[in-house]
Amino acid sequence: MSGLELFAILLLVLMAVCAIAVVFIRRLLSAVIVYSIFGVLMSIMWLLLEAPDLAITEAAVGVGISGMLFFILLRRIHKVDRQRKEDPTDE
Repeated sequence: MSGLELFAILLLVLMAVCAIAVVFIRRLLSAVIVYSIFGVLMSIMWLLLEAPDLAITEAAVGVGISGMLFFILLRRIHKVDRQRKEDPTDE
């Protein structure tokens, strides 16, 4: 087995670990970070498969846009939680 094949296998194992971890992580921020790491690993895998167009797309959309949207969503969730704690009579 060549070094590149071993690297690809290691990458696949790390991707599987990230995919499973995202499901079981309770803290939303940690789950978003692990999801972004998965996207980076997927981009590297597309490069190894000689598909640079897909690698760029995965990096831009999978990590960049999706990650940014998730972080914005988390910020809004925390803002709503803080407002509910400050004014519990709204409900």
